[in-house]
Amino acid sequence: MKKDNIFTFKREPVAAFEFNEEVTSVFDDMIKRSVPLYMESLKRQCQLTERFYKKGTKIYDLGCSHGNLGIMIHEEFKEQPYKMIAVDSSPSMIEKYRNRLEDICGYREENNISLVCGLAENISISNASVVIVNLTMQFIQPVKRDDFIKEIYNGLIDGGILLLTEKIIHQNKIISDLEQDFYKSFKLENGYSELEISRKRDSLENVLIPETIESHIKRLENSGFNTMDVWLKWFNFASIIAIKDSKL
Repeated sequence: MKKDNIFTFKREPVAAFEFNEEVTSVFDDMIKRSVPLYMESLKRQCQLTERFYKKGTKIYDLGCSHGNLGIMIHEEFKEQPYKMIAVDSSPSMIEKYRNRLEDICGYREENNISLVCGLAENISISNASVVIVNLTMQFIQPVKRDDFIKEIYNGLIDGGILLLTEKIIHQNKIISDLEQDFYKSFKLENGYSELEISRKRDSLENVLIPETIESHIKRLENSGFNTMDVWLKWFNFASIIAIKDSKL
């Protein structure tokens, strides 16, 4: 695994963060050192996907990066047929995902996983039993987020689920500051320096825009979801499951 040292050296100015080839090459190291409970979250999302998937429907992984979750789902389903649309806006991420699938299962477009290079908010959702949005909506412009979630709701079958994981902020400043302090400590414990943390924060400013859990819940409710829960939370990271209720 190639080590993430993108922000090790002081270079001016700090460029806006993007999922380019440089980030793709160190992504596994970066995300495991930057996202608490990352592998635990993927494992449970994989199990939830297997539980809620309905034969003849689709799984959407919106913001799939280079396929860590998708490959886990592939292994979970084993020989069971399924259809997953995996979407990412980064060409280098999609290329690496395709290469990984070729190594694992001799990937062809007609296989279980279809790879799409595009913006998650531009994807039309239909006949979906599972939609996964992993640390993705935080990169979508806030004015587009309501329509994004509404599109997902409309594209889900009755009983289908949305799995939403996001970096969040707290509406109370005291709690928000506390969460930020613990998150900084987490990154320091994982070997990032003060300089790296500061420079990455600057790089992500106005690129990654987090919201409160309350804002996410309100948006889900406004889109039509009535059944939901925060199933995993670590300070300023949260995972939500939202189920589209069957119509009476």
